[in-house]
Amino acid sequence: MLSIFQTKKWLAFVVVILAVSQFSCKKTDGYNEIVSTDLTKPGVVTNIKVTNFNGGAYITYSLPESKNILYVQAEYLINNKVSRQTKSSYYSDSVTVSGFAKSQDYKVLLYTVSRANIKSDSVVVTVHPATPPYLETFASLSMQNDFGGVNIRGRNDLKADIGVVAIMPDVVTKKLEIINQNYTNQDSINYSLRGFDTLPKQFGLYVTDQFGNRSDTLFATINPIYETIMNKGLFTPYILPTDVLPYNDYYGLHNLWDNVTTGTICYNTEQPIQIHNAKNYIWPAWVTFDMGRTARLSRYIIWGRDGDQGQFLWSEGTPQTWVIWGRADAPQDELMPSDSTELPPVGGMTPNGWINMGLYNALPKPSGLPSPQFTNDDWNFWKQGFGYNFSIDLPKVRYIRFECLENMGHTDNFFDIDEMSFYGDPR
Repeated sequence: MLSIFQTKKWLAFVVVILAVSQFSCKKTDGYNEIVSTDLTKPGVVTNIKVTNFNGGAYITYSLPESKNILYVQAEYLINNKVSRQTKSSYYSDSVTVSGFAKSQDYKVLLYTVSRANIKSDSVVVTVHPATPPYLETFASLSMQNDFGGVNIRGRNDLKADIGVVAIMPDVVTKKLEIINQNYTNQDSINYSLRGFDTLPKQFGLYVTDQFGNRSDTLFATINPIYETIMNKGLFTPYILPTDVLPYNDYYGLHNLWDNVTTGTICYNTEQPIQIHNAKNYIWPAWVTFDMGRTARLSRYIIWGRDGDQGQFLWSEGTPQTWVIWGRADAPQDELMPSDSTELPPVGGMTPNGWINMGLYNALPKPSGLPSPQFTNDDWNFWKQGFGYNFSIDLPKVRYIRFECLENMGHTDNFFDIDEMSFYGDPR
């Protein structure tokens, strides 16, 4: 049995727990709570000012002198069909309206709403948003012939959430069907749709946004350029004096074209610590090989080493930044530019005739987790390889020199690659 002292102490503890529980379960909604029984219609906002922006407007105002206001609500049509509501807390003096389909006048109804959920009379405000982002992107879109299909380019300077939708006639029904949807919030749009034969084809593009707005459609007749994968059976090493050597024969250059894209077998370069005369080791490091025939290259895929358990994902010696060099004539050796600031322009040459085919960076981890952490989606993304395009204006080449400027482990003393595949027109 509890003593009187213990009983009082226990009751005090229970009271404290109940008080804390009641406080911790208390819910707030960002506005004043709806606790009023005052059913009086609230006053309206005054001193209204409008600042327009692309696809929307900021509306500032003064609230009526009342502590019974819960929030301000804006109601408006963004196009001929869709209406929106936007609320702003009692503690704010502005509301943002957005999602408008065009740059024109729109009517916005403003209401104050009391803590008893009573709306005021409406105040009509006219806004005139600047051109919505999705229409600005649409105006910048272009299509051009590309290897195996069409190249699509455009700008999204406001980095809005938009979708570029590609359509083309169905072979049987002739009706326009969606063939690709590319959603992005990046400022630059540049990608290709491939897998088509070389016969002329009509492609269409339109742009949508997160509010359901849709642009007109841009049409173009495209003549896809012939493309095939380069025959890896013709690939051979072409070692030059300044080329980095493999760690050993097991990690030789032949692993770049053995069609094995997973596991521990890869091309792995030597490192200064393994070299007898380390002072002669050169970084950045590069390696040269012969594709066996000349071709106008369109793109390539590079696979990084993953290991048996994914232990090498976005780490160790996988290239982070690199340059692809090419040439059609017999290679001459030279020291390559040591950083990206020393590169000739894409298509330009070094003094000994190596053509800059492009400067590239590894694609980021989808999950954004720091290494060595990764998700199954990260690993699946890695297993697909990283695909990159070559400029369509580059000349034919036969010899490739791969220069690693930085590795993912940031040690910058070796690099490793699991596999590479090149595509183009070798005819």
